[in-house]
Amino acid sequence: MIKVLFFAALREQLGSEQITVPVAKPATIADVIDALLAIHPQWQSAFTQSLLCAVNQNMVSRDHPVNAGDEVAFFPPVTGG
Repeated sequence: MIKVLFFAALREQLGSEQITVPVAKPATIADVIDALLAIHPQWQSAFTQSLLCAVNQNMVSRDHPVNAGDEVAFFPPVTGG
């Protein structure tokens, strides 16, 4: 199982701050997204926007590998001014 966390406006948009999903080995962040959308297809629009992701608190791309027990986080890019 992979623990998935959602932050900032994404958490509000999805109405969830965390979820666990099963992912088969070998897996990537893209596979985690597919697993999330299989459970919650209504989240599709949230994952088509530009999102940052991290595995175990390290910024990664969507092709980064993940393993059982990893913590994956998704959050929108932050802008300031």
